[in-house]
Amino acid sequence: MTALQRNNVRILGRGPKAMLLAHGYGCDQNMWRFITPAFQEDYRLVLFDHVGAGQSDLTAYIPSKYSTLKGYADDVLDICRELDLKDAVFVGHSVSAMIGLLAAIAEPERFERMVMVGPSPCYINDGDYTGGFTRQDIEELLESLESNYLGWSSTITPLIMGNPERPELATELNNSFCRTDPLISKCFAKVTFLSDNRADLPKLKARTLILQCTQDVIAPEAVGRYVHKSLAWSELRMMSATGHCPHLSAPEETIEAMRSFLVS
Repeated sequence: MTALQRNNVRILGRGPKAMLLAHGYGCDQNMWRFITPAFQEDYRLVLFDHVGAGQSDLTAYIPSKYSTLKGYADDVLDICRELDLKDAVFVGHSVSAMIGLLAAIAEPERFERMVMVGPSPCYINDGDYTGGFTRQDIEELLESLESNYLGWSSTITPLIMGNPERPELATELNNSFCRTDPLISKCFAKVTFLSDNRADLPKLKARTLILQCTQDVIAPEAVGRYVHKSLAWSELRMMSATGHCPHLSAPEETIEAMRSFLVS
């Protein structure tokens, strides 16, 4: 099985430079559909599903490999090698921002620039660091997920999405959660919410754009500012968009921020 098959890779566009778009937890590559048309003329867009999501090959899931974010980063690098990608742009939403970080540290020649949408290197408060959750919060979240995945997803997706005046967005996200393999999703949640990549941030050399939304309960403003402070070559863009998924809720603002960064 090739990485392109394993991760259901699709390539759009005809530009000279590659742009990889990596979806967040509970999502799949379809979540980028409002963003991709804006970049198809200038980039070769590489869309894929993490193993366990979308149309990825579920038989490729190996618990030991995917027990850390490194396993997912290795998949990204496999895709890059098979497509012979160098100096690409990596766009990662939520946990995929850290997956891209690890991939770019391991093989920096693959990535010229990074776009991190709602990144968080650590979700748990720790001393002076504000991650947005206490350890008890995370433990209760994981216990709820373990006991009733569908009930948990219907409760948490409106909080993740925000924009309560547009309930159709939360419905779409919940439907995406429901399409994800529940056993793999439970494991991925533990890996996501218990990871701590703060020490890895200073190792990144690529220029990076951090897109920070307003009222993001998953990755609050303090987290975005921490990531910006920890990355030597980063720009922090405070968005008017609310919630954790601006590529769905505010695609025009997201596109404008990305374009401004990519031409600078």
